[in-house]
Amino acid sequence: MTKKIIKPAGAVPAVGPYNQGVRVGDLLFCAGQIPLVPATGQLVEGGIAPQAERVLENIKIILQDQGLTFANVVKTTVFLTNLADFAAMNEVYAKYFTADFPARSTIQVAALPRGASVEIEVVAHY
Repeated sequence: MTKKIIKPAGAVPAVGPYNQGVRVGDLLFCAGQIPLVPATGQLVEGGIAPQAERVLENIKIILQDQGLTFANVVKTTVFLTNLADFAAMNEVYAKYFTADFPARSTIQVAALPRGASVEIEVVAHY
């Protein structure tokens, strides 16, 4: 099986040696997204809710580039620097995943790149 590298126009450029997504067969593996504004590369300020919103909008850019939506997502992994932010993150998350929810893991981590409070990665099915 071959892999196809996904680099959507308008997405936040990768900040290291990785790609925004990789397609293998009928699966799309999206790199973890942090709350960077695509146009500026700056971290969103204002707490967990606006950061979660920006992360999910960044994921949406990658999915749309491939003709997919959040309904195609089968697995998510959410990384939080503080599990006390879970409810607020979940409130934003529920605006993007509204039915037939994907499997999900949520993990508290010591730190995230650029001082982000949240990072989310997804696997989607074509």
